[in-house]
Amino acid sequence: WRGSVYKLVWRELLAYLFLYYSINLAYRFALNDEQKRIFEKIRLYFSQQSETIPMSFVMGFYVSLVVKRWWEQYKLLPWPDTLALFLNAAIPGADERQRLMRRTIVRFAVLSYVITLQRVSLRVKKRFPTWQHVVDS
Repeated sequence: WRGSVYKLVWRELLAYLFLYYSINLAYRFALNDEQKRIFEKIRLYFSQQSETIPMSFVMGFYVSLVVKRWWEQYKLLPWPDTLALFLNAAIPGADERQRLMRRTIVRFAVLSYVITLQRVSLRVKKRFPTWQHVVDS
């Protein structure tokens, strides 16, 4: 139940089932023959109107939009290795001072990334619940 789809949609499912069965019972027991024919004409009209726009086209458009938005967000994530490559080009040398400078800058970048993700990601918040956990790591 904790991670199920039913937990997310149970309210909408109950509303749908209530509406469906109320229409079903009204059609079967509350309407006379003339009203049933009118109801069937209305149902036929809506059925024909739903076929004018193919559902596969709408679903394909929606899925492509969602994947595009996800990919754009993924591309905007800052990656520490890109910064490390730029630093290696900007601060060349194998001297101890240059190495410590590059290492310190990358460590600060990773620290800022962790602090930012602590506010957004539940996994990072569980991994680093307090500042002491960040310092220890």
